[in-house]
Amino acid sequence: MKKRLLIISPYFPPINTADMQRVRMSLPYFNDFDWETEVVTVDENYVDFVKDPLLIESIPNHIIIHKVKAFSKKWTAKFGLGSIALRSLWFYRKKVDELLCDKKYDLIYFSTTQFPVCILGAYWKKKFNVPYVIDMQDPWYSDFYQDKPKAQRPKKYWFSYRLNKYLEPIAMKSVAALISVSDGYIKVLEERYPHIKSVPSKVITFGAFDLDFKIAANNDKNLELAYTQETGKINLVYIGRGGYDMQQAIKILFEGFKCGIQQESHLFNQIHFHFIGTSYAPNGKGVATLQPIAESLGIGHYVTEYTDRIGFYHSIKGLLKADGLIIIGSSSPTYTASKLYPYILAKKPLLGIFHPLSSAGDILKECNAGHLITLDQNSSQVFAILKAYLQNVIQKETPLTNWQAFEPYTASFLTKKQVDIFNAVVSR
Repeated sequence: MKKRLLIISPYFPPINTADMQRVRMSLPYFNDFDWETEVVTVDENYVDFVKDPLLIESIPNHIIIHKVKAFSKKWTAKFGLGSIALRSLWFYRKKVDELLCDKKYDLIYFSTTQFPVCILGAYWKKKFNVPYVIDMQDPWYSDFYQDKPKAQRPKKYWFSYRLNKYLEPIAMKSVAALISVSDGYIKVLEERYPHIKSVPSKVITFGAFDLDFKIAANNDKNLELAYTQETGKINLVYIGRGGYDMQQAIKILFEGFKCGIQQESHLFNQIHFHFIGTSYAPNGKGVATLQPIAESLGIGHYVTEYTDRIGFYHSIKGLLKADGLIIIGSSSPTYTASKLYPYILAKKPLLGIFHPLSSAGDILKECNAGHLITLDQNSSQVFAILKAYLQNVIQKETPLTNWQAFEPYTASFLTKKQVDIFNAVVSR
């Protein structure tokens, strides 16, 4: 007999955000493992992120999707409450109450970085005795920015830091299990809340999803390229967020590149870097965080930063049309790059710049999918790796990826790992 799963994901297709990707890529496979799935999301009309209608093509037709309202940002922003989690909280409670009264669900699964909605798990557990699992895709309450200059802190950091400190314990008090993209996130929570050591937990990264490349190929003519390819240049592309925590990786990359210009200008002068979709701000209002580093090193004319976010399948087209791909990571050791898998599936020469303890670097090496620079390497080491990478790009060499080693990172394989956690919870 199939069990029934209710997923809470405020962002969902056609909204293009990173934190809905685990759910989207898992939905085609839950049924294979005897779990019927329904999703409760916020109606896209209340969300101001980039929309990509093609994302809907990846959602199986049998999935039931419930949409809730949210308070208008036009009004809540006046009080500093723009978060979709806070704006939709009351509507989530009302809708899910109705669903739990009407139908039996075996488990509630919060998979989102809009963490304030997770406090409803404790409420539904108490009222309806339905266990809940939380997917920690990012840290919730974190001290990471406490010692950083004010200019480097996220917008409304003062408020969110204090709110998160208050809300996180409410959600963690009754949680039945944790899934996380990083072992570091779980360890922090176990130190903070010792009872969590007794509940099931598992590190599960995001999955690689071949279907996305098929959808992009089928719609190629309707997808515009989000960057201008420099004629006669080797176009190296990164598509993803920027931010101050990425600046160490960028500085190391640019210093190694500058060293290359000085030592082998005939090779390195051919390069142009494109950094796309680096800001979460509304289009036209993003602040460049990577380009200024290039300017400070005197190599600004080799670099273009496009802060505006783009559609998901526009991103895939951008990867496929690039001469080579670059993926940068955070200065935090717990950082895991969920976007790494599309980069690998693009089958282009790939260079990753990660913290030496980041799991993203381990995956890149394990699968032999590209070159790796770590944040503890000096400029001469970076130059040597960058040179070898550029030679692969110029020769148009396809990476010799170990696809057998890559199999455990596919969406179907990782959905099974999620289901193992679900089964452990309901069996208890």
